[in-house]
Amino acid sequence: MVTTIKKGTNRKKIIDVLTKKKVKTKGLDLKSYCGSISLEEDPIEMQKKWRNEWE
Repeated sequence: MVTTIKKGTNRKKIIDVLTKKKVKTKGLDLKSYCGSISLEEDPIEMQKKWRNEWE
């Protein structure tokens, strides 16, 4: 997206144009899940154990 601002445009007009053009991101807010589970075992060891189950 391109917005052209001509020389001499006042500050209020520039701010209005930029606030109208903000694009909202889609997706999940993963920060809300940070630290939500507590593990008794080391995650790397768990992963190694799970991968070795197929042998």
